[in-house]
Amino acid sequence: MPAEKLTFEDFEPGRRFALGPKLVLAEEIIEFAQEFDPQPMHLDEAAGRASILGGLAASGWHTSSMLMRMMADSYILNALCEGAPGIDLMEWRKPVLSGDTLQGHSTVLEARPMRSRPGMGIAKFRHEVENQRGELVCLSENSVMIRMRPEIAA
Repeated sequence: MPAEKLTFEDFEPGRRFALGPKLVLAEEIIEFAQEFDPQPMHLDEAAGRASILGGLAASGWHTSSMLMRMMADSYILNALCEGAPGIDLMEWRKPVLSGDTLQGHSTVLEARPMRSRPGMGIAKFRHEVENQRGELVCLSENSVMIRMRPEIAA
């Protein structure tokens, strides 16, 4: 195990990890929509402006995917994470429009050793993502399974 990797013990309640910034481009909104959510407001600027979203808008699922990438870049890829058992909360509060810059933070809400898997713990996170105007665009909560330090796990 590389010494620099974060382990379960590094995820104490209250610890925050910065997310982003991430510039959202029209091309990536359209590409994601063509593949996964081909609704007009995600494929065409004029259709987006005519919708209640007010412009070419990322699908909520695209927003969730961008959140996942920001989490991966911030701490997941630098930790001994073993996946997640699911999502407890996913709210898309405001449209994410082309040209928006997203950023935010993940906060550890709680952390506990797993009884069913010795040597692992589970940390619950709250993720908050805002646009460049400071508007909350995405709120999410989920738990992640993380390996303990070998000396603690033994």
